[in-house]
Amino acid sequence: MAEALPQSVLFCCDHNAVRSPMAEGLMKKFYGDACYIQSVGVKNDLEIDGFAVAVCRELGVELERHRARSFDDMEQWGDDLSSFDLVVALSPASQRRALELTRIFHLEVEYWPILDPTGLGETRAAKLASYRQARDQIVERLQGRFGPPTQET
Repeated sequence: MAEALPQSVLFCCDHNAVRSPMAEGLMKKFYGDACYIQSVGVKNDLEIDGFAVAVCRELGVELERHRARSFDDMEQWGDDLSSFDLVVALSPASQRRALELTRIFHLEVEYWPILDPTGLGETRAAKLASYRQARDQIVERLQGRFGPPTQET
């Protein structure tokens, strides 16, 4: 059963280059400005992944301007982790980091085991299929957690 939207959600993954920006973009597309949505990575050592951009564009989600940031960047820029109502970790490493950072806050951390499509597939078509699978897992989890999209899709 779908739950009400929290006021703010932070998605996190390993590099903030594939899964967490996809989740951020998809949630913004589906639920508009009904809540504040951001994403981070354990590291920020990669740029947005071109395959992630391509498969999200198929659903009308623009990721080209996304700039990767880490938990450390977020802290340096003055964003307070405790200001988020929900942290959704999309990888085991990001779940560990989120739990470590939130142990002093009363903050909900959920783990959604989303496929890491990087390195999968030999051909462009096979790679795109892997990225679509990860994207579709995110869509399924978003709609399962928050209900049908409230925005035109």
